[in-house]
Amino acid sequence: MIWRINHPWENGGVTLSLHELIDAFIVYLRDQRGYSSHTIRNYQTDLVRFAGFLLNDKGFGGAEGLALREINPLVIREYLGSLYGKMTRSSIARKFSAIRSFFLFLEKRGLYEGNPAADIATPKLEKYLPSHLTVDDVFRLIYKPGKTSPLDLRDLAILEVLYSCGIRASEVETLNLNSIDFNERLVRVIGKGDKERIVPIGRKAIKAVNLYLEGTREIRKKRGALNNGALFINMRGGRLSVRSIGRIIKRYATASGLSPEISPHSMRHSFATHLLDGGADLRSVQELLGHKNLSTTQKYTHVSLDRLMEVYDKTHPRS
Repeated sequence: MIWRINHPWENGGVTLSLHELIDAFIVYLRDQRGYSSHTIRNYQTDLVRFAGFLLNDKGFGGAEGLALREINPLVIREYLGSLYGKMTRSSIARKFSAIRSFFLFLEKRGLYEGNPAADIATPKLEKYLPSHLTVDDVFRLIYKPGKTSPLDLRDLAILEVLYSCGIRASEVETLNLNSIDFNERLVRVIGKGDKERIVPIGRKAIKAVNLYLEGTREIRKKRGALNNGALFINMRGGRLSVRSIGRIIKRYATASGLSPEISPHSMRHSFATHLLDGGADLRSVQELLGHKNLSTTQKYTHVSLDRLMEVYDKTHPRS
């Protein structure tokens, strides 16, 4: 079905496709705001889902098209309410952020008067402690892949890089062959908002990446992967996606007897936690993780504090 949106205040029926408006917003995020491809995909998915709610649940968008004035704060609240129980609060908050940003975009370009999401409070997020693995569990996970087939070598290299550098799955996806300085043991990472940072990489990870590149040399030549420069590739020679990276981690976590909820972000959490446990200062960990605000990094200190409290309770005479 083709969605049409009636301009809310001009007489005469200036009509615009809702999907065209969404596409224009996505182009704006990519070209003017510099959002990462991962964030852009999420925003686009969120807005298409909201459009589906308007069409299927609310019955908006008949033959005469969807009038923007029909989308009011009550409609948005109803949509957000329909998501509770189906997904986490953080996911709902992200979907709401996409809607609010979309209407702000329309408002600034004269396509909408006011923002129906402007006065709606962001859903309160649950307070949670980041999941992480113990050092022993990380080693169990990393030792699980074989060391013979190209896929085994690739998966081992991904695990080593995730734990050695503490980078996001989306950042692993965008790594190219020239992203790693093998002599200096440094990795150039493109993070959120296309911001670049340099992070160190351990010798074990360097060795794993070298073995992987050697083991996939013929695949790269045959599939033309050298042309696109991607570091981690699938068997077709294309760049490995974030979703595929997540599946790889879950598969080895399950095979290692660990929780199937283990994800690439769990490796990132483990990286930060183990650094802090080892005595790293918070500012350094902030730089390594690429956090804009120190408060984002501080959530990782809970593990160290728990450990310190345990030691304190066991050893202090007046604990």
